[in-house]
Amino acid sequence: QVRENLTVETLPIRIEGREVKRLRNKEIPSVKVIWGGPAGEYATWELENKMRESYPELVA
Repeated sequence: QVRENLTVETLPIRIEGREVKRLRNKEIPSVKVIWGGPAGEYATWELENKMRESYPELVA
C-alpha cells in the first residue's frame, strides 16, 4: 500500500547471514536481512544491535 508521501513499507522477513567486521581494536557485528514488500524481496547488511532493538523476534 502506497502512503500519502509515496513511500511503501517494507518489513524484514528473515536473517540470512552474519558477519563480524574487525577493525584495529573493534569488532562490528552485522546481519544480512532479507526485506520484503510489494516490490519484492531484497537484501541489505544491517548492524546486529540495531536489528536486535527494532526486531527482537528475528535476531536470536
